[in-house]
Amino acid sequence: MSKSIGDIPKKRRGRPSTGGRRDGVLVRFETEQFDALDAWITKQRELGLTRPEAIRRLVEIGLRKGK
Repeated sequence: MSKSIGDIPKKRRGRPSTGGRRDGVLVRFETEQFDALDAWITKQRELGLTRPEAIRRLVEIGLRKGK
């Protein structure tokens, strides 16, 4: 009788790791705030800037000014 196949590790499926879980923040915006955010995004020279990325950048800018 032949031996059975040894334990073969399963391949990971889905999205690759981004370096571990981090705390998330849920923020609700008023319509006017969304409009202002979208206007800021269109003024940026980069194409394809998403709302979450724009919010991260605006937070960084605000934190740098606070120093």
